[in-house]
Amino acid sequence: MEKYVDAFVNAFQGTLDWTLKSILFEVPYYENYFWGLTIISLFVWLLEMAFPWRKRQSMFRQDFWMDGFYMFFNFFIFSIAISGIYKLLSVFFLDIGITTKSLSLLHIANWPMWSQLLVFFIILDFVQWFTHILLHKFPILWRYHQVHHSVKEMGFAAHLRYHWMENLLYKPLKTFAVMILGGFEPEQAYIVHFLAITIGHFNHSNIKITWGPLKYILNNPVMHLYHHAYTLPEGKYGVNFGISLSLWDYIFKTHYIPEDSGTIDLGFEGDDKFPKDFIGQMTYGFKKDKK
Repeated sequence: MEKYVDAFVNAFQGTLDWTLKSILFEVPYYENYFWGLTIISLFVWLLEMAFPWRKRQSMFRQDFWMDGFYMFFNFFIFSIAISGIYKLLSVFFLDIGITTKSLSLLHIANWPMWSQLLVFFIILDFVQWFTHILLHKFPILWRYHQVHHSVKEMGFAAHLRYHWMENLLYKPLKTFAVMILGGFEPEQAYIVHFLAITIGHFNHSNIKITWGPLKYILNNPVMHLYHHAYTLPEGKYGVNFGISLSLWDYIFKTHYIPEDSGTIDLGFEGDDKFPKDFIGQMTYGFKKDKK
């Protein structure tokens, strides 16, 4: 038991210490996710103001400040709070013989760095695309994912507006993706993580980008706006599930882009009764629907 307690405490303290050092510029810039997230956010926000797609939308759009809080809450505050649990579980799995190499299918450690990063990026993105579908398909998961879809005006900060319960689904499945690689994570994996943050910010931004012919590979704001559409095609529980890559939606026929005006209504049926405050949204998924 003492081993588990020590693992929990050390992970919590380590994550807290690392975050504080990041804020104080005491970690290498390429591993500094606090200032990396801040700089990427400011960059995309400036582009939103310079090249707005929906010109009537304010630079401080509806829920702008709450979404900004969501970014730092989910990326840092919650990560600190949950770090001990994740470490405790990893120790437990090691004790019962499950390691990061248990599901190893690919061995890429000796590949060129660019190919390591590419495979790492593709596998992680596919797992997240599949996870995203689960969040829409199953009502018990959709209740939490509704936080993300309750945004009524799209902007970069909506990227990280999501219920903390989603971490409990994404994190294990992302770990599963790493296990496929035999527990290997490229030395320059930070490039993939920063790239994913940037693409995600752009996908939720008030900027009209389609990437030209690359739209069949990379997700984009026009495509992702329809993922948030209030009105979905008949019989669909969602469309355009891509995270960084649109590739999976085109392969599995879940893509849908009927036009590109950017003027569609966002949200979901019944969102007028959805909580507007942070605490209300964080607790909503745990409450039973009123008959």
